[in-house]
Order: sequence, then structure tokens, then C-alpha cells
Amino acid sequence: MLLLVGGMGTRLRSVLSGKPKPLAPVGDIPFLELLVLQLRSQGLRHLVMCTGFHADQIQQEFGDGHKWNVTIDYSEETRPLGTAGAIKLAERFVLESPEFVVMNGDSFLQLDLRQLIQFHREHGGLATIAVRQVPDAARYGTVVVDAQNRVTRFSEKIGLPEPGIINGGVYVFNREVLNHIPDGFSSLEKDALPGLADQGIFALEQNGMFIDIGTPEDYARAQALYLALSKAAISDSPGESQKQLQH
Repeated sequence: MLLLVGGMGTRLRSVLSGKPKPLAPVGDIPFLELLVLQLRSQGLRHLVMCTGFHADQIQQEFGDGHKWNVTIDYSEETRPLGTAGAIKLAERFVLESPEFVVMNGDSFLQLDLRQLIQFHREHGGLATIAVRQVPDAARYGTVVVDAQNRVTRFSEKIGLPEPGIINGGVYVFNREVLNHIPDGFSSLEKDALPGLADQGIFALEQNGMFIDIGTPEDYARAQALYLALSKAAISDSPGESQKQLQH
């Protein structure tokens, strides 16, 4: 299980000075702790945090993971590698697994990971993405999916406040995907995934709570919805709590 927590959080500098984005406080805990709780509640006990910007702060906060009854290892980039580059750097942690899960460290999506993994195995693609329908996809790129749940293309964000299906930031990858990611800097969203679309990427739509703390406005929303997010983090089945957050 790889957690991508190396981003600089440039858009949050006005409200989050001196901290990496995943350590942004939500209620009385770092946002990243919500993700650790979510993963633990679904039975994942070995996490690898792919760190970069202020990596030392994240390692100091989470250590070896014993506080949460998980084991945490670290894959630290010494220069920015992008989301795909960070996965490639952590290759040694997943070499013995036929598939592995990746999660963005700056967004929360309530989902059943067991269901996502089973869907991935049944469809036989190189990758599966958890996607989410949102009423306003203006600041996101969108995902185009056919009737068989296969991703046909990825569209760049166009800045219009229209509904759309977006990438929810949770993935299941076959180990073979690593052969398609070069060493050095590359983006999962802009480079790796579009290049793999014709080799089989599938999408499973989710209806649970979703929030991305990438902007000051959405970070403020996460603060206001801390209790609902905390409840969703320890539940492995999207249900009543999804009604408390519409995005």
C-alpha cells in the first residue's frame, strides 16, 4: 500500500505555512491520520509513505506506525519526482506483490477497498481507478468511461463549473505498471495513466464521502466536516455518512 505524501501544497501556503499538505490539521489530527485510520479499518497493516517535501516532519509524526497498530515504511525522494516517479522510486516495496494499492495523501474518498481490489481482478486490466461523480468538476481533470467501465480517455480540466466524473485518487495497479514508468520525474495523471489507457484501465464509481484539501476553500470544508470524515474513516462501507458531504 503506497501513500503519495510528497507534494508541496503550493496552493495551501496561505493557510498552511511550513508544513507538508498531508499534515494539515483537520480537527485535532493531521489529515493524513484520517487516511491511516481508513486503511487500518479495512485491514491494511503495512503502509509505505512516499515522502518528499518536509519528509522529516511526516516521519516524525507517524514513525513506525505502532501508535495505529500498523507498520509504516518510507520511500523518500531527494528531488521532486511527481506522482508516478514517486511510485517508481518505491518499487522495491511492491516487487513481491502481483498488485498493489496507491492512494493520494491529500484527498479522502470513502470506499470499500476489498470491493475495489475484487473489481480489478475480475476486469483484468493493468489498473483500476476509483472515480467519483461530482457536481462541479471545474478544477479537476475528468475521466471518460464506457459502458463496460473501461476508461477511454482522460480529459484535462477546463475550468467550467459542470458535473463530471473525476479521479478519486485511489488506484489498484498490476505490478507490470512499473515497467511503464520511467525513472525520474513523471506524473501519474498526465503521463502514466493516459499512456496506459489503450492497455486496459478500468474505473469503479464510488458514492461515498469525498474531499480534496488542495485549495484553501476545500481545506476549510474539511475542517467543518471533521466529525463526519472521522466517522467515515473508521467505516469500511459507505453509508449514512456520505449524506453529510456532497461534492
